[in-house]
Amino acid sequence: MQASQQKGTFFGGAMVLAVGIAVVKVIGALYKIPIANILGDEGTGHFSNAYVIYNLLLMISTAGLPIALSKTISEANTLGWKNQVNRIFKVSLVTFFILGLLSFVVMYYFAYDLARWQGDALAATAVKALAPACFFVCVISAFRGFAQGHSNMIPTSISQIIEAFFKLIFGVSLAWYLMNIQAGTQNAAAGAILGVTIGAGVALVYLIIDYKRRNRRQTVEIHHDKAEPVAVILKRLFVIAVPITIGASVVPVTTWLDTYQVQNILRMVTDSQSAEYYKAMEMVDPVVSSYGAYQKAINVFNLPASFMVALTASIIPAVSACWTKNDHVGVWRISESSLRLGALLALPAGVGLTVLASPIMGLLYYDTDRAVSDPCMMILGIASIFVSLMFICNAILQASGFFKLPIVIMTIGCIVKLVTNNYLVRQPEVGIIGAPIGTLACYFVVAVLQLYYIRKLLPQKPNYIRVFVKPLIASVLMGGAAWATYGITVKLMLMQGMFAVSSEGIATSVTSMGNMIATLLAIMIAVIIYALLVVLMRVLSIEDLKLMPKGEKIAKILKIYE
Repeated sequence: MQASQQKGTFFGGAMVLAVGIAVVKVIGALYKIPIANILGDEGTGHFSNAYVIYNLLLMISTAGLPIALSKTISEANTLGWKNQVNRIFKVSLVTFFILGLLSFVVMYYFAYDLARWQGDALAATAVKALAPACFFVCVISAFRGFAQGHSNMIPTSISQIIEAFFKLIFGVSLAWYLMNIQAGTQNAAAGAILGVTIGAGVALVYLIIDYKRRNRRQTVEIHHDKAEPVAVILKRLFVIAVPITIGASVVPVTTWLDTYQVQNILRMVTDSQSAEYYKAMEMVDPVVSSYGAYQKAINVFNLPASFMVALTASIIPAVSACWTKNDHVGVWRISESSLRLGALLALPAGVGLTVLASPIMGLLYYDTDRAVSDPCMMILGIASIFVSLMFICNAILQASGFFKLPIVIMTIGCIVKLVTNNYLVRQPEVGIIGAPIGTLACYFVVAVLQLYYIRKLLPQKPNYIRVFVKPLIASVLMGGAAWATYGITVKLMLMQGMFAVSSEGIATSVTSMGNMIATLLAIMIAVIIYALLVVLMRVLSIEDLKLMPKGEKIAKILKIYE
């Protein structure tokens, strides 16, 4: 594949998705952070328990088929088989519709049983409120997969922004209103999560309108390729989708088991009562509350990995097209550049979340159990690096035809997590902090194994020293600068008595405003230093920049010639 072709199909698409995802994540932060603060730790626990069930059913329904759809359409497009493309989409749309309907029925009619199984029966109302979103998102996935198979990331980006915007408006408004009228944390959590359903419904309407509009504008052409029978297309899709679905479902299944395991172990160890008991006594459920504080750290932990979607969505069709043309050099270049860009994003984010764990949690969540959230965030910051790398490695392996390998690796990692949880959470001195330790152990094992097999199986092996060493050095230096900046700023505030909380005339800690100023200053300094280090250390190569839109001009500005 030529560099000029890759500009439009790979990194061009990645940039469109990256911009869209950046907007979605800003809106998402404006949704999740106030929601968590409005609901409190217990309400956040109900909210998260419902979301875990939703993610599980959604992943089973949609994990593999959008990738299979994107891959098969990309291959058919590369060969110019337009009739095949159209039939693949129609077959996929019907399949997604049926899967979405089944997911809705399971989630709505078995809401109480699913919630109770996790140790939080009061989350059943939120589970029901989220059930229609399963149907909407399943159908949405068909339209997004079709567009991405054509290397068109715009419908995906716009629909994600629409979905996030309506989720924000309705979710926050309903949560605030229901808490304000004292409807109970379980009902307020249901109101907050109803915003997800509304956002997904509006996004689906947009995608349908966009698809019809684009079809009307296309010139009617006669294509001479003969589309395969429906049964053959279904078999082709499921041969690709089933292994991917099994592999992708390992994580939500493990998260579901993790939720079940952690909350039920905590109830057993602490001899705690059920959620219904605390509701009847009008008391806060300590288990659900601790889980809610942990989930606040999880919300932040998920942010770096979510930005990998831009890369993975482009890796699948781009690498698939290279394999179709037997272009081994293209496979190597895209794989290595993807890993390097992933490391450039994941390493500084993970290091920053770890060194500024407590300040960040204090900045985002003003009323939470810091004894739970802060240590969880510190551990999860490092874990976020390996999760991000896992997503990229998965995409490379899947696009290269190794569908079963990620399943085996993820299963190994998740067994490590559940075993670690089972031991650590039972220890009174560890408790729920064992959950993020299990997460770190899981994704470390997974990332290391995936990187090993990528080097072993690809025709040309990525150079991991070139990929990881420079970004790691820059990230460690950046982390040191962030830690020092925050510490010095806080000390200066305490010495001057600015934004300080005093006890017996002695400044002992900074106020929320002081913490915000110090944290934002540390982040700003860290970003500047990291950007300078990336340029000075020449982390990006000329080959990376050539694959990006306007890459050659960027290379000239940065004076990167080799």
